[in-house]
Formats: sequence, C-alpha cells, structure tokens
Amino acid sequence: STITIEDSGIGMTKNELINNLGTIAKSGTKAFMEAMAAGGDISMIGQFGVGFYSGYLVSDKIRVVSKHNDDEQYIWESGAGGSFTVQKDTEMVHGEIKRGTKIICYLKEDQSEFLEERRLKDLVKKHSEFIGFPIELYVEKSKEKEVTDSEDEEEAKKEDGAEGDEPKIEEVD
Repeated sequence: STITIEDSGIGMTKNELINNLGTIAKSGTKAFMEAMAAGGDISMIGQFGVGFYSGYLVSDKIRVVSKHNDDEQYIWESGAGGSFTVQKDTEMVHGEIKRGTKIICYLKEDQSEFLEERRLKDLVKKHSEFIGFPIELYVEKSKEKEVTDSEDEEEAKKEDGAEGDEPKIEEVD
C-alpha cells in the first residue's frame, strides 16, 4: 500500500536529489533553524526537507520522482538503510511530471491507519497550519459488492439477449 504526495513546485535535478535527499547528515533542520535565526519566515519550512526522513517511521521504502526545468525526470529511492539509488526515469511508471516532485511512501504492514481518509485529513489539518499554500487530498474509493449465482445468471441472460454492441438507430418523424 502506498501514499503519494506531490507538488508542482520547481522540482529537483539529479544533483539536488543526491545532495538534498542522499545524506541524512546534511541536516535540513539545522539549516532551517539557522534561516529562522537570521529572520526567515516560518513559510520557508518546505525548502529545507524538514521531516522528510520521518517518512521512514511508517514506510519500508520511499521513492521520489522529480523533474526540474534544467534536467530530465529522475527517480531517487531508498529503504532507509543508508544507501539509495538515483536513475533517469525512462519508463515513467508514475507518470510524466512536467515540473515538480512526487513522493511515494510504501507503507509498513502495520501502518495501514495512514490509508484512512479521516486520519489523513486530521494530519493535514494539524501540520499545515503554517503553510500558505492550499493542500488538497485526493481520495480513491472502492466498494466491494457480493454477487450471488442468481445475479450472475441474470447478467448473462441480459448480455446474451443484446444484439451486439452496435448502437440502435431510430428514425424520428
């Protein structure tokens, strides 16, 4: 199960993926605190990657797909073991990004609560208080329907009775 977070910001080049995400030691938190001490605004928080690595508290693996105008689309991926890979996104499995970043979190089995709409809405509301940009939550829902044998037979009869898939043309006077 996955959760995907995406934006249409400036995206990251291959080098930025390596430099910004590739080293936990490059502390975005420290850089953010320094910027705040120098008179920065709290809305700058997204520029420092603060909290990115907390994703591994709930995920086995994180994949980041990013496209910057000055570079091609790349995929950064890590299972939090200290190693990561960066490769050109030739297959576009997660779709073509015109510009921006898509973060795909592959949730641990025991973290399915983060797939619940109410839980996500509460988290977004709680942690977006200082963000001046709108955050939208797209939800995919599926409904299971139990079909009995008699319903299957009725469907088959309806399909057998149809005279092909061609549209019927009626003359209107």
